[in-house]
Amino acid sequence: MLPLMDGLTVLRRLRAARLNTPVLIVSARDGGTDIVQALDFGADDYLTKPFELDILLARVRAVARRAPASQPADLTFADLRLNPGAYQLHRGDRIASLTRTEYVLLEALLRRAGNVVPREVLIGEGWGEESDVSDANLYFFVRALRAKITQPGETELLHTVRGVGYSIRSGDC
Repeated sequence: MLPLMDGLTVLRRLRAARLNTPVLIVSARDGGTDIVQALDFGADDYLTKPFELDILLARVRAVARRAPASQPADLTFADLRLNPGAYQLHRGDRIASLTRTEYVLLEALLRRAGNVVPREVLIGEGWGEESDVSDANLYFFVRALRAKITQPGETELLHTVRGVGYSIRSGDC
């Protein structure tokens, strides 16, 4: 009863695309055939209307428990790797733990590797768009990140672009 296509078509397309997103169907259709068909097409649960809110919430929790936990992919540049699940950076054989802010800033830089990321963008990512964080605060965290990323003898990857922002890239240019 959706406007452009029915829910079973949406479900079939999800499963055909090999998307394993948990699906809980909430429908006014309460016939056994409808329920069996939805479950056979890949729905994880089926709830008929009307229902009590606490039952819906319990079923959402149950479906969420069965769903595999997705792990975000590591971000890499050269020999630098950011492990999102552990809030760690890996460089060669070294591992360094990151604070939440260091992690968010490094993630923003790695997602835009090779490009200059303006200070305002990094402040927005690290502290929120409406924050009143100064450039000095950002500099403090970038300096801490730089110390964790590069040890003596290693190629510098985190570069300052004076008057603009910062960049993750190889070389001095």
